[in-house]
Amino acid sequence: MSKALKLGLIGDNIARSRANVLHGLAGDQNGVAVTYDRLVPKMMEKDFDGVFDHCIATGFDGINVTYPYKEKAALRVTVDDPLVRAIGAVNTVIFHKDGPKGFNTDHSGFMAAYRSVRQEQPTGPVLMIGTGGVGKAVAFGLAGLGTRTLRLVDRDVAKAEALAAALSAVAPDMDISIWISAEKAAEGCAGLINCTPVGMVGYEGTPLDPAAMAGAEWAFDAVYTPVDTQFLQDAQAAGLSIISGWELFFYQGVHAWTLFSGLSLDEAQLRSSLQQEVAPA
Repeated sequence: MSKALKLGLIGDNIARSRANVLHGLAGDQNGVAVTYDRLVPKMMEKDFDGVFDHCIATGFDGINVTYPYKEKAALRVTVDDPLVRAIGAVNTVIFHKDGPKGFNTDHSGFMAAYRSVRQEQPTGPVLMIGTGGVGKAVAFGLAGLGTRTLRLVDRDVAKAEALAAALSAVAPDMDISIWISAEKAAEGCAGLINCTPVGMVGYEGTPLDPAAMAGAEWAFDAVYTPVDTQFLQDAQAAGLSIISGWELFFYQGVHAWTLFSGLSLDEAQLRSSLQQEVAPA
């Protein structure tokens, strides 16, 4: 192998993440030796900033960032893309000699995941539950897909209001509203989205009563461990088209790899190899 990359993932509850497998396979395709460490602040007895500083001090080439640190990461990097600055969350960092640069491949990854399942079909009115780091990226992705009506639900209303304001600045024609009840907000929506950790391993459950899914067309869950969350099982039972968090995981990873390495990928081969992997390395 002619090149090496030292990468990692900062996040909580990431024992079942397969990001290391994805980037390892991407490296194999390109003759690049990849190390990819799981970096859990609590296990390292550090806070996020301490882990981030550790990555700089020990020569990491880049990192991915996941729940709940994407907004913290945005405060530690230079972001050149004005759209990513508006999102206010970063999931990919490259350590340059002139300082860390931040990117958001959740945004582009969600758009690619949606199109992989629904092609150019319009989203219709959308309910999105959860307005944290991944929710911000998905909301801006919805704007990119042409969504005209977006209903936001979050226990932290101030967080939803901040996202609505940021989104309105770049998508002034979008009708954005904030709701208390997810079930009420779901009425008349074509798309139903979960961007909370509910349904993740260790956070079992669903953020939406299954009865509220009747009449919708499609559902997306940002959670991908497990792939078949209760939210998506309920949506499938209600006859909705399903976009799994695995699709977002795949495409954000593909886009992150390009940023990390500057190299291309055979996406079909990578998808096939990933799906053959039974468990993370």
